[in-house]
Amino acid sequence: MADNPQVPPPAATPETPPPSPAPEIQPANVSDEKSLAMLAHILGFVTGWLGPLILYLTANEKPFAKRQAQEALNFQITVLIGMIVGGILTMVLIGIFVIIAVSIVDLIYCIMAAMAVNKGEDYRYPFALRLIK
Repeated sequence: MADNPQVPPPAATPETPPPSPAPEIQPANVSDEKSLAMLAHILGFVTGWLGPLILYLTANEKPFAKRQAQEALNFQITVLIGMIVGGILTMVLIGIFVIIAVSIVDLIYCIMAAMAVNKGEDYRYPFALRLIK
């Protein structure tokens, strides 16, 4: 009788449905580091070398943010040198074009850097004097 094919299988007991997969949440420190790194590049355009310098000096326990602040600081020092050269060349009337070109390049590369860092990628400016190591 135990092998009777007429006996229905036992009724399924109501189980709790499997938990839905939780969205991937990054640890707070990773998100904070990415935000600080992005802020370093944005502050680089807004304040020049001062914003990245402050972040570089204060982000000791956040290695990603410190590396990106260092990169932004090096680039802003390069931009400052370009602006000084443009200022000197204004006596020959070509300096205004140099200043405009340096400003446009600064804006474009700071936006590109902020977008890359927001994705979690290390960004290196294509040309910058690496004075801060």
